[in-house]
Amino acid sequence: MSKPKVLVPRRLPDAVQERLARDYEPEFNDDDHVFDRAELLRRAEGKDAVLPCHSERFPADVIAELPDSVKIIANFSVGVDHVDLEAAKQRGIVVTNTPDVLSDATAEIALLLALGAARRASEGERLVRAGEWKDWSPSFMVGIQITGKTVGIVGMGRVGQVAAQRFRGLDMTVRYHNRSRLPAEQEQGAIYHEDLDDMLGHCDVVSLHCPATPESKGLFGAERLAKMKDRSILVNTARGALIDDDALVAALKAGKPAAAGLDVFNGEPGGDPRYRELENVFLLPHIGSATKETRIAMGERALDNIDAFFAGRAPNDRVA
Repeated sequence: MSKPKVLVPRRLPDAVQERLARDYEPEFNDDDHVFDRAELLRRAEGKDAVLPCHSERFPADVIAELPDSVKIIANFSVGVDHVDLEAAKQRGIVVTNTPDVLSDATAEIALLLALGAARRASEGERLVRAGEWKDWSPSFMVGIQITGKTVGIVGMGRVGQVAAQRFRGLDMTVRYHNRSRLPAEQEQGAIYHEDLDDMLGHCDVVSLHCPATPESKGLFGAERLAKMKDRSILVNTARGALIDDDALVAALKAGKPAAAGLDVFNGEPGGDPRYRELENVFLLPHIGSATKETRIAMGERALDNIDAFFAGRAPNDRVA
């Protein structure tokens, strides 16, 4: 019996591609270029499955034109905002993601962003690299200390809960906003706020970990940013769509929040170029899950979902 044919639009870790080659008939993207819409649809012809990353977009019009042979989109990502889930459901295409396995890596980046923004790390690093560090004084490169202060977690799912643990390592009080309150054993002493706006005024660091949905798009606009504490820091490792860029750029220029740490952006790759001009922003290129261990685990999880589907079982991580 022939093996299922799988389109793999991005270069994946060697261990993952070796498993694909062993168990399936894959079509790889060896030079790792980004498929445009036409190439994605063309290469999907005759395929039984697609194993994409968040860089491949599946809006309703692309879903509508996928060949009938495609039965599953097994994402190499936790977020699925790049796939129109309702359109996939209507076509009977199963959609899965890769939760759990990237929680630790993403939480590490949230902590890095908070510290980097608070302690002016990118500004200092540029100064040293340029050979412009000429002196020291008590007023030199003074930043914000976050140890012992309060962090607000927006979205207390898997990643949010691990991030809360990492921030507790700095003796920070944890507050959180979530669609519903967690059981006490999951809260671990965190203070729940049903109202996000109520939480903001208590927090020295606000870290975003919620999914991007039509309801959460632009979650942090001008009005909400104005409700943050003076000298507070905004961190985003979730999705760029959660932030209104015009509002955040204006707020950072005004000094409230005092700084931001961003790993995700609207319009990736690149993001809004205005952030690059601001000294009070610590920027990373969407590397929240970028560890060898995590990327392999993501690929294995995606393949577990494909294995289950073609074995006639329900994939564990089905989202549509």
